[in-house]
Amino acid sequence: MNIPILMYHQIDVPPPSGTPLRGLVVSPGSFNRQMWLLRLLGYRGLSMRDLEPYLKGEKQGRVVGITFDDGYQNNLHHALPVLRKHGFTATCYAVSSMIGGTNSWDHGLVAEKPLMTEADWRAWLAGGMDIGSHTRTHADLNQASADQAREEIAGSRRELENTLGCEVRHFCYPYGRFGAEHSQMAREAGYVTATTTRRGRMHAGDDPMTLRRVLVAQATHLLHFALKIGTTYEDRRG
Repeated sequence: MNIPILMYHQIDVPPPSGTPLRGLVVSPGSFNRQMWLLRLLGYRGLSMRDLEPYLKGEKQGRVVGITFDDGYQNNLHHALPVLRKHGFTATCYAVSSMIGGTNSWDHGLVAEKPLMTEADWRAWLAGGMDIGSHTRTHADLNQASADQAREEIAGSRRELENTLGCEVRHFCYPYGRFGAEHSQMAREAGYVTATTTRRGRMHAGDDPMTLRRVLVAQATHLLHFALKIGTTYEDRRG
């Protein structure tokens, strides 16, 4: 079975052309049309939590994973109502020590945007959505010592569960940077899956600690979106 796991960051009005990382900001209108198309094509959009039995081969179906990296407040404002309208769920990966802060790891590169507050995360959960871990500080794990990396990975899960009172089962590598040792750390920390920025759809037998995803960018038009989820288009770019 081929399962696309969509990778989003911000759902907001894109910044001016030429702005660094502009491609990671998908407009609310585009996101709405993409979710509409998924439903039209007979897909169910699922959080990583709800996708688990499909990833394990325990269930079969026309499903797509929906994930958001970093925990931007605009995900709550612009994505949640659309997801609920279509009966979809999604996972948003939180940077645990920066709840209520900004994407300060991008300082000097792009304008900083607010991240979800504790109240926002509770609203996300109340809307039927799932929370995953994106480390404590959005750390580049390849630049961290073993002890630092382990605390970023395991400590984030612990902080999120203690703060928000929910089980955190899924992890995402910041910047998509990781080594085999970090995959093992994620497994030892109790995560069920870990997603990467490597492009492609999930296939039966894939390592759940190094799952590929389908990039959805600002310039992804509807036909392009359909090709990404329903053909080998994205797989060839992995």
